[in-house]
Amino acid sequence: MIISRTPLRMSFVGGGSDLPSFYERYGGAVLSTAIDKYVFVTCNPKFDSGIRLAYSRTEEVPSVEKIEHRLVRETMKLLQLEGGVEITTIADVPSKGTGLGSSSSFTVGLLNVLHAFQGRYASPTTLGAQSCQVEIDLCKEPIGKQDQYAAAFGGLNLIEFQPTGRVDVTPVVMPVARRELLSNRIIAFYTGITRSASELLQVQSANVSNDGDKQKTLQRMVQLTYDLKRELESGNLDSFGEILHENWELKRSLASGISNGDIDEWYDTAMRNGASGGKLLGAGTGGFMIFYADEEKHDAIVKSLGHLRRTKFNFEPLGSRIIFYNI
Repeated sequence: MIISRTPLRMSFVGGGSDLPSFYERYGGAVLSTAIDKYVFVTCNPKFDSGIRLAYSRTEEVPSVEKIEHRLVRETMKLLQLEGGVEITTIADVPSKGTGLGSSSSFTVGLLNVLHAFQGRYASPTTLGAQSCQVEIDLCKEPIGKQDQYAAAFGGLNLIEFQPTGRVDVTPVVMPVARRELLSNRIIAFYTGITRSASELLQVQSANVSNDGDKQKTLQRMVQLTYDLKRELESGNLDSFGEILHENWELKRSLASGISNGDIDEWYDTAMRNGASGGKLLGAGTGGFMIFYADEEKHDAIVKSLGHLRRTKFNFEPLGSRIIFYNI
Protein backbone atom coordinates (compact mmCIF):
# COMPACT_ATOMS: atom_id res chain seq x y z
CA MET A 1 0.00 0.00 0.00
CA ILE A 2 1.03 3.60 -0.68
CA ILE A 3 -0.55 6.63 1.01
CA SER A 4 -0.21 10.26 0.00
CA ARG A 5 -1.10 13.20 2.23
CA THR A 6 -1.85 16.49 0.49
CA PRO A 7 -2.74 19.76 2.25
CA LEU A 8 -5.68 21.99 1.52
CA ARG A 9 -5.04 25.71 1.14
CA MET A 10 -6.26 29.16 2.13
CA SER A 11 -5.92 31.86 -0.51
CA PHE A 12 -5.56 35.35 0.91
CA VAL A 13 -5.11 37.83 -1.95
CA GLY A 14 -5.20 37.80 -5.76
CA GLY A 15 -7.70 35.01 -6.37
CA GLY A 16 -9.08 35.07 -9.91
CA SER A 17 -5.87 36.34 -11.48
CA ASP A 18 -4.89 32.69 -12.03
CA LEU A 19 -7.54 32.33 -14.75
CA PRO A 20 -6.12 32.31 -18.30
CA SER A 21 -8.56 35.03 -19.42
CA PHE A 22 -6.55 37.38 -17.19
CA TYR A 23 -2.99 36.10 -16.71
CA GLU A 24 -2.41 35.51 -20.42
CA ARG A 25 -2.84 39.28 -20.87
CA TYR A 26 -1.43 40.78 -17.70
CA GLY A 27 0.16 38.05 -15.61
CA GLY A 28 -1.38 37.06 -12.29
CA ALA A 29 -0.38 36.42 -8.69
CA VAL A 30 -1.89 35.08 -5.48
CA LEU A 31 -0.61 34.86 -1.94
CA SER A 32 -1.79 31.73 -0.15
CA THR A 33 -0.85 29.13 2.43
CA ALA A 34 -1.26 25.41 2.79
CA ILE A 35 -3.03 24.38 6.01
CA ASP A 36 -3.01 21.34 8.27
CA LYS A 37 -6.19 19.88 6.79
CA TYR A 38 -5.53 17.12 4.31
CA VAL A 39 -6.72 14.83 1.55
CA PHE A 40 -5.39 11.27 1.86
CA VAL A 41 -5.20 8.98 -1.17
CA THR A 42 -4.30 5.31 -0.85
CA CYS A 43 -3.21 3.02 -3.63
CA ASN A 44 -2.84 -0.74 -3.46
CA PRO A 45 -2.19 -3.46 -6.03
CA LYS A 46 -5.40 -5.26 -6.94
CA PHE A 47 -5.52 -9.06 -7.06
CA ASP A 48 -6.76 -8.99 -10.65
CA SER A 49 -6.25 -6.55 -13.55
CA GLY A 50 -9.36 -4.50 -12.78
CA ILE A 51 -9.75 -1.15 -11.03
CA ARG A 52 -11.56 -0.43 -7.77
CA LEU A 53 -12.27 3.11 -6.56
CA ALA A 54 -13.73 4.16 -3.22
CA TYR A 55 -14.63 7.81 -2.67
CA SER A 56 -18.17 9.12 -1.94
CA ARG A 57 -19.25 6.09 -3.97
CA THR A 58 -17.59 2.85 -5.09
CA GLU A 59 -16.64 1.88 -8.63
CA GLU A 60 -15.32 -1.50 -9.73
CA VAL A 61 -14.54 -1.53 -13.44
CA PRO A 62 -12.49 -3.65 -15.85
CA SER A 63 -10.66 -0.80 -17.60
CA VAL A 64 -9.72 2.87 -17.34
CA GLU A 65 -12.24 3.90 -20.01
CA LYS A 66 -15.09 2.65 -17.79
CA ILE A 67 -14.18 4.88 -14.83
CA GLU A 68 -16.84 7.51 -14.15
CA HIS A 69 -14.71 9.69 -11.85
CA ARG A 70 -13.23 12.05 -14.41
CA LEU A 71 -10.17 13.09 -12.40
CA VAL A 72 -9.18 9.49 -11.74
CA ARG A 73 -9.87 8.41 -15.31
CA GLU A 74 -7.84 11.20 -16.91
CA THR A 75 -4.99 10.89 -14.39
CA MET A 76 -4.63 7.18 -15.06
CA LYS A 77 -4.73 7.79 -18.80
CA LEU A 78 -2.09 10.51 -18.49
CA LEU A 79 0.21 8.16 -16.56
CA GLN A 80 -0.62 5.23 -18.88
CA LEU A 81 -1.73 3.09 -15.94
CA GLU A 82 -4.08 0.46 -17.31
CA GLY A 83 -5.34 -1.33 -14.21
CA GLY A 84 -4.53 -3.74 -11.42
CA VAL A 85 -5.01 -1.04 -8.80
CA GLU A 86 -7.31 -0.09 -5.94
CA ILE A 87 -7.62 3.60 -5.01
CA THR A 88 -9.39 5.11 -2.00
CA THR A 89 -9.61 8.64 -0.62
CA ILE A 90 -10.65 10.41 2.57
CA ALA A 91 -10.50 14.09 3.57
CA ASP A 92 -10.41 16.09 6.80
CA VAL A 93 -13.15 18.48 5.64
CA PRO A 94 -16.07 18.20 3.19
CA SER A 95 -14.65 17.48 -0.23
CA LYS A 96 -16.72 19.86 -2.37
CA GLY A 97 -17.57 23.52 -2.34
CA THR A 98 -15.59 24.56 0.75
CA GLY A 99 -13.20 27.01 -0.91
CA LEU A 100 -10.14 25.13 0.32
CA GLY A 101 -9.08 23.70 -3.05
CA SER A 102 -10.04 20.13 -2.25
CA SER A 103 -10.45 18.95 -5.86
CA SER A 104 -6.94 20.07 -6.75
CA SER A 105 -5.51 18.61 -3.54
CA PHE A 106 -7.12 15.30 -4.48
CA THR A 107 -5.67 15.46 -8.00
CA VAL A 108 -2.19 16.31 -6.72
CA GLY A 109 -2.37 13.52 -4.12
CA LEU A 110 -3.63 11.05 -6.71
CA LEU A 111 -0.81 11.89 -9.08
CA ASN A 112 1.73 11.59 -6.29
CA VAL A 113 0.53 8.19 -5.15
CA LEU A 114 0.26 6.80 -8.70
CA HIS A 115 3.73 8.02 -9.64
CA ALA A 116 5.00 6.20 -6.54
CA PHE A 117 2.98 3.12 -7.52
CA GLN A 118 4.85 3.14 -10.84
CA GLY A 119 8.19 3.51 -9.05
CA ARG A 120 8.83 7.20 -9.69
CA TYR A 121 9.36 10.32 -7.60
CA ALA A 122 7.29 13.32 -8.71
CA SER A 123 8.60 16.79 -7.80
CA PRO A 124 6.25 19.58 -6.65
CA THR A 125 6.73 21.27 -10.03
CA THR A 126 5.69 18.09 -11.83
CA LEU A 127 2.69 17.57 -9.56
CA GLY A 128 1.53 21.17 -10.01
CA ALA A 129 1.88 21.11 -13.77
CA GLN A 130 0.31 17.68 -14.26
CA SER A 131 -2.63 18.40 -11.97
CA CYS A 132 -3.35 21.54 -14.02
CA GLN A 133 -3.13 19.41 -17.15
CA VAL A 134 -5.63 16.90 -15.75
CA GLU A 135 -8.15 19.39 -14.39
CA ILE A 136 -7.96 22.19 -16.95
CA ASP A 137 -6.83 20.57 -20.21
CA LEU A 138 -8.25 17.06 -19.96
CA CYS A 139 -11.33 17.53 -17.76
CA LYS A 140 -12.06 21.01 -19.18
CA GLU A 141 -12.71 22.57 -15.78
CA PRO A 142 -12.93 26.39 -16.07
CA ILE A 143 -10.63 26.91 -13.09
CA GLY A 144 -7.29 28.56 -12.36
CA LYS A 145 -3.88 27.22 -11.40
CA GLN A 146 -3.33 28.39 -7.84
CA ASP A 147 -4.83 25.43 -5.95
CA GLN A 148 -2.69 22.83 -7.69
CA TYR A 149 0.61 24.56 -6.93
CA ALA A 150 -0.40 25.43 -3.36
CA ALA A 151 -1.13 21.76 -2.70
CA ALA A 152 2.01 20.52 -4.42
CA PHE A 153 4.47 22.92 -2.77
CA GLY A 154 2.91 23.62 0.63
CA GLY A 155 3.98 26.59 2.74
CA LEU A 156 3.11 30.30 2.62
CA ASN A 157 3.90 31.52 -0.89
CA LEU A 158 3.55 34.14 -3.56
CA ILE A 159 2.46 32.18 -6.64
CA GLU A 160 2.88 34.01 -9.97
CA PHE A 161 1.18 33.09 -13.25
CA GLN A 162 3.15 34.29 -16.25
CA PRO A 163 1.50 35.10 -19.62
CA THR A 164 3.57 32.27 -21.13
CA GLY A 165 1.83 29.78 -18.80
CA ARG A 166 4.82 29.34 -16.49
CA VAL A 167 4.07 29.28 -12.76
CA ASP A 168 6.62 30.60 -10.24
CA VAL A 169 6.37 29.79 -6.52
CA THR A 170 8.24 32.09 -4.11
CA PRO A 171 8.11 31.52 -0.33
CA VAL A 172 7.17 34.39 1.97
CA VAL A 173 10.26 34.63 4.20
CA MET A 174 9.30 35.17 7.85
CA PRO A 175 10.70 34.13 11.23
CA VAL A 176 8.86 31.15 12.72
CA ALA A 177 7.47 33.22 15.61
CA ARG A 178 5.99 35.81 13.25
CA ARG A 179 4.43 33.13 11.05
CA GLU A 180 2.86 31.47 14.08
CA LEU A 181 1.52 34.83 15.28
CA LEU A 182 -0.06 35.43 11.87
CA SER A 183 -1.62 31.96 11.89
CA ASN A 184 -2.98 32.47 15.39
CA ARG A 185 -4.63 35.76 14.44
CA ILE A 186 -6.59 34.23 11.57
CA ILE A 187 -9.94 32.77 12.58
CA ALA A 188 -11.96 30.54 10.25
CA PHE A 189 -15.65 29.61 10.11
CA TYR A 190 -17.53 27.06 8.03
CA THR A 191 -20.70 28.58 6.61
CA GLY A 192 -22.32 25.21 5.89
CA ILE A 193 -23.02 26.36 2.33
CA THR A 194 -21.45 24.51 -0.59
CA ARG A 195 -21.40 25.67 -4.18
CA SER A 196 -19.94 24.94 -7.60
CA ALA A 197 -16.67 26.81 -8.01
CA SER A 198 -16.62 26.00 -11.72
CA GLU A 199 -19.86 27.84 -12.43
CA LEU A 200 -18.79 30.95 -10.51
CA LEU A 201 -15.35 31.00 -12.11
CA GLN A 202 -16.91 30.68 -15.56
CA VAL A 203 -19.00 33.79 -14.92
CA GLN A 204 -16.06 35.67 -13.41
CA SER A 205 -13.79 34.76 -16.33
CA ALA A 206 -16.38 35.97 -18.85
CA ASN A 207 -16.89 39.21 -16.92
CA VAL A 208 -13.18 39.95 -16.77
CA SER A 209 -12.66 39.14 -20.45
CA ASN A 210 -15.26 41.70 -21.55
CA ASP A 211 -14.95 44.48 -18.97
CA GLY A 212 -11.97 46.83 -18.76
CA ASP A 213 -12.94 48.04 -15.29
CA LYS A 214 -12.94 44.48 -13.95
CA GLN A 215 -9.54 43.90 -15.54
CA LYS A 216 -8.25 46.95 -13.64
CA THR A 217 -9.83 45.55 -10.46
CA LEU A 218 -7.92 42.29 -10.85
CA GLN A 219 -4.73 44.20 -11.63
CA ARG A 220 -5.13 46.00 -8.31
CA MET A 221 -5.70 42.64 -6.56
CA VAL A 222 -2.47 41.35 -8.10
CA GLN A 223 -0.62 44.41 -6.81
CA LEU A 224 -2.01 43.67 -3.35
CA THR A 225 -0.25 40.28 -3.36
CA TYR A 226 3.13 42.00 -3.71
CA ASP A 227 2.14 44.61 -1.11
CA LEU A 228 1.14 41.87 1.33
CA LYS A 229 4.34 39.88 0.80
CA ARG A 230 6.41 43.00 1.47
CA GLU A 231 4.44 43.91 4.60
CA LEU A 232 4.64 40.39 6.04
CA GLU A 233 8.37 40.12 5.42
CA SER A 234 8.95 43.54 7.01
CA GLY A 235 7.03 42.52 10.14
CA ASN A 236 3.94 44.68 9.69
CA LEU A 237 1.28 42.07 10.47
CA ASP A 238 -1.45 44.63 11.14
CA SER A 239 -1.56 45.47 7.44
CA PHE A 240 -2.73 41.89 6.79
CA GLY A 241 -6.32 42.67 7.80
CA GLU A 242 -6.40 45.93 5.86
CA ILE A 243 -5.14 44.30 2.66
CA LEU A 244 -7.48 41.34 3.14
CA HIS A 245 -10.41 43.76 3.46
CA GLU A 246 -9.52 45.71 0.32
CA ASN A 247 -9.06 42.48 -1.62
CA TRP A 248 -12.50 41.21 -0.50
CA GLU A 249 -14.22 44.46 -1.48
CA LEU A 250 -12.57 44.26 -4.90
CA LYS A 251 -13.37 40.58 -5.37
CA ARG A 252 -17.07 41.09 -4.62
CA SER A 253 -17.27 43.48 -7.58
CA LEU A 254 -16.06 40.88 -10.10
CA ALA A 255 -19.32 38.88 -10.26
CA SER A 256 -22.74 39.10 -8.62
CA GLY A 257 -22.63 35.53 -7.30
CA ILE A 258 -19.47 35.89 -5.21
CA SER A 259 -21.34 37.11 -2.12
CA ASN A 260 -24.93 37.30 -0.87
CA GLY A 261 -26.93 38.91 1.92
CA ASP A 262 -26.04 36.33 4.55
CA ILE A 263 -22.33 36.44 3.78
CA ASP A 264 -22.31 40.24 3.82
CA GLU A 265 -24.06 40.24 7.20
CA TRP A 266 -21.60 37.72 8.68
CA TYR A 267 -18.70 39.78 7.37
CA ASP A 268 -20.07 43.04 8.78
CA THR A 269 -20.78 41.35 12.12
CA ALA A 270 -17.21 40.12 12.44
CA MET A 271 -15.86 43.55 11.54
CA ARG A 272 -18.04 45.20 14.18
CA ASN A 273 -16.69 42.77 16.77
CA GLY A 274 -13.00 43.35 16.22
CA ALA A 275 -11.90 41.93 12.85
CA SER A 276 -9.85 44.27 10.67
CA GLY A 277 -10.42 42.29 7.49
CA GLY A 278 -11.56 39.00 6.06
CA LYS A 279 -12.82 37.17 3.03
CA LEU A 280 -14.75 34.20 1.76
CA LEU A 281 -12.39 31.48 0.59
CA GLY A 282 -12.57 30.07 -2.90
CA ALA A 283 -14.79 31.24 -5.74
CA GLY A 284 -17.57 32.59 -3.51
CA THR A 285 -21.13 32.14 -2.15
CA GLY A 286 -20.22 29.52 0.46
CA GLY A 287 -17.58 27.36 2.07
CA PHE A 288 -15.24 28.88 4.65
CA MET A 289 -14.84 32.50 5.77
CA ILE A 290 -11.72 33.81 7.46
CA PHE A 291 -11.07 36.96 9.48
CA TYR A 292 -7.96 38.64 10.82
CA ALA A 293 -8.09 39.97 14.39
CA ASP A 294 -5.98 40.17 17.52
CA GLU A 295 -6.44 36.99 19.54
CA GLU A 296 -8.14 38.77 22.46
CA LYS A 297 -10.97 39.70 20.07
CA HIS A 298 -11.60 36.17 18.83
CA ASP A 299 -14.07 35.27 21.58
CA ALA A 300 -16.28 38.22 20.70
CA ILE A 301 -16.19 37.32 17.02
CA VAL A 302 -17.00 33.67 17.75
CA LYS A 303 -19.89 34.67 20.00
CA SER A 304 -21.29 37.08 17.42
CA LEU A 305 -21.15 34.35 14.74
CA GLY A 306 -22.35 31.57 17.03
CA HIS A 307 -24.46 29.98 14.29
CA LEU A 308 -21.32 29.37 12.20
CA ARG A 309 -18.90 26.54 12.95
CA ARG A 310 -15.42 27.66 13.92
CA THR A 311 -12.62 25.51 12.49
CA LYS A 312 -9.12 25.72 13.92
CA PHE A 313 -6.08 25.27 11.70
CA ASN A 314 -2.35 25.90 11.45
CA PHE A 315 -0.13 26.74 8.50
CA GLU A 316 1.36 23.67 6.82
CA PRO A 317 4.96 24.02 5.58
CA LEU A 318 4.95 20.84 3.48
CA GLY A 319 3.19 20.05 0.22
CA SER A 320 1.96 16.67 -0.98
CA ARG A 321 3.96 13.83 0.60
CA ILE A 322 4.12 10.04 0.41
CA ILE A 323 3.64 9.18 4.08
CA PHE A 324 3.51 5.37 3.74
CA TYR A 325 5.13 3.09 1.17
CA ASN A 326 5.02 -0.68 1.43
CA ILE A 327 4.59 -2.44 -1.86
